[in-house]
Amino acid sequence: MSSLRSDDDTWDIATSVGSTAVMVAAARAAETDRDEPLIRDPFAKALVAGAGSGVWEFILDDDFAAKVAEVDPEVAVIFQHMGNYQAVRTHFFDRFFADATDAGIRQVVILASGLDSRAYRLPWPAGTVVYEIDQPKVLEYKAARLAEHGTLPSARRHAVPVDLRFDWPAALKDAGFDVDVPTAWLAEGLLMYLPAEAQDRLFEQITALSAPGSRVAAEAVGVQADERRAEMRARFERIAAQFGMEETLDVAELMYNDPDRADVAQWLDARGWRASSVTSQEEMRRLDRWLLPPEESDADDAFNSFVTAEKAG
Repeated sequence: MSSLRSDDDTWDIATSVGSTAVMVAAARAAETDRDEPLIRDPFAKALVAGAGSGVWEFILDDDFAAKVAEVDPEVAVIFQHMGNYQAVRTHFFDRFFADATDAGIRQVVILASGLDSRAYRLPWPAGTVVYEIDQPKVLEYKAARLAEHGTLPSARRHAVPVDLRFDWPAALKDAGFDVDVPTAWLAEGLLMYLPAEAQDRLFEQITALSAPGSRVAAEAVGVQADERRAEMRARFERIAAQFGMEETLDVAELMYNDPDRADVAQWLDARGWRASSVTSQEEMRRLDRWLLPPEESDADDAFNSFVTAEKAG
């Protein structure tokens, strides 16, 4: 279990789980600057720029990977691979929303939205409503940064400032959510920060709020051996010391490594959804973004998976 989390913890954009949203935005910004990017996020740099100093500055440093390679070539490859993972993940869930809107869905909920900019950057069909749920300070920061740049959403956007541990369904309905129309739900970069019982409760709430024809997409958490996690932590700590990153947050310490966590696709299949799943390894290989050596590729359960499901009528 996580040692940095508590039942009543909270955060802004620069602390705890909030800071991971800045790291992800930095990864989107770095991908956008590539010659042939999988995704484009013209707002990511602006969202990172107002967050102060942090590890995200290294993510945006074009020379950082080369510097790390001089110290530990394997860790340099892992850094690049992590950036590729973020790009592939974003690409997968962008396509999920495109498919959902092509099917006629016009109500969208992004859970723990962080610095997700899809409400602004995706070409939503007319009449689409996007609800973003997250901690109040996180939503306030994003809205303020984008407003400073004159950025307007490409859908009708409603911020729902509530912690998912509280009565977020009530807050969502108060914001205008219609339980009688199909919804496209996204839980990206979220489940790893929930213990098993909270994950189950989240999907129970989603199911209760979903009209027939609704769709849900989630990043399901893989399981990595404790020995491998400890080894990589030690290597990253050495790199952090080498480059003056001693204050870098250990993201793994924010996550719940819960052995009782349900398989998301199986859970949904058993409760009125038709689910499918692809491992991140498969999707990264399909898009030619896999960088790890063969010895890192054997255990499929060590990698996150991308789950999508549709609620039966």
